[in-house]
Amino acid sequence: MTDKQNRTPQGSLAVALGVGFVWFTSQFGGGFASGTQLYQYFINFGIWCLLTPAIAQLFQAFFQWYALRFAYTHKTVNYRDFCDQFYGRFHVVFSNLYELVYLMLILLAPSIAFATGGSTLNELTGIPYLICTILVGVLIYIVSLFNTDMIRKAATIVSYVLIIGVLIVFLPNIFAEWGDIMDAIHQMSAGTLPVGSAESGSFGSALWNCILYGAYHVASIGLYVAHAQKFTKKSQCLSSMVLGFIINAVVISLVNFGLLAVAMNPDLPNYSVYTLLFAQRGILSSVLAPLVSILIIVGSVFSGVNMITGFVNRVVTGLEKNEDKKTASKKRGIRTKITALACTLVTFSISQFGLLPLVKKGYSYLGFACIIVIVIPFLVRMVLELAGVVKE
Repeated sequence: MTDKQNRTPQGSLAVALGVGFVWFTSQFGGGFASGTQLYQYFINFGIWCLLTPAIAQLFQAFFQWYALRFAYTHKTVNYRDFCDQFYGRFHVVFSNLYELVYLMLILLAPSIAFATGGSTLNELTGIPYLICTILVGVLIYIVSLFNTDMIRKAATIVSYVLIIGVLIVFLPNIFAEWGDIMDAIHQMSAGTLPVGSAESGSFGSALWNCILYGAYHVASIGLYVAHAQKFTKKSQCLSSMVLGFIINAVVISLVNFGLLAVAMNPDLPNYSVYTLLFAQRGILSSVLAPLVSILIIVGSVFSGVNMITGFVNRVVTGLEKNEDKKTASKKRGIRTKITALACTLVTFSISQFGLLPLVKKGYSYLGFACIIVIVIPFLVRMVLELAGVVKE
């Protein structure tokens, strides 16, 4: 898309929608697509799961909008430049802390993408888990070599496919399994928690884990600032997050609601991919179970790609800072390939720990780190802006 096209209303909407879809494909990754994240952070807390997924999306949209606005204003195209500008005099501490947080995300999110794609292929085909994760890894590596423009456009197309696919799988099965869903809601209203849950079911614990979920997704801010350079006006920062919130809140609430059909299923602990169990129990399972498997794999691949791309952009632009344009352009291709390959191989190794341990432990630790490094400093700066102590 050319700069002239971007200035038109249609071009502005396309860019804003594209960034909103990058958020969607980043979130619709391994843990989300498999249903394990939704159980871990929402459904396990009982009846509050009808509210907390949308609250988590609002939490993410707010902090991501604030970061995009700053990145657009200060023209920071990679997360290191963004952090150095944003944290100001404290950047020596917080920029390096964010590097560690983003490294945690880079290691964790693609690893879960590998694990989810591998688990899904394994359950669907019987091919050994190791071989399945290798196949997923090859796909992630190939797609991650494209530039951010291509990935944003691809994210838009993939998002349409994922959303349509989710509607095809979940809507008919929600109607077909309506009785099980209503029974689960009735039991949770009476205080019964889903099978395997060890949580208290209190609103406080449900809200806290909802915040944790939102917080570790906010770590992806380092990914979004690379796309902010395509905005032509500040209002696109807000419109991209409004559109992104609508898309994400609707899809996550729909999937979360549908998965209540298996919340009281005694076989649940025997599965690591809950959405596949949901499809296998519903109508047209011979068609919809393979379809949901494809959606899980596609979502996992693009989630991994989004994370790796942000890291590659950070490394490559950092190496090019002190070089002239000709030298930087000449070396960019090989640097991109090497960085992406190194990141892919490391995350592939981590994925061999398995899906459930990575989701249950890894994301919780990342959420705590993000509250300290991102959420609290962002809130402090917002207050200082309102007080006129610092400029926007």
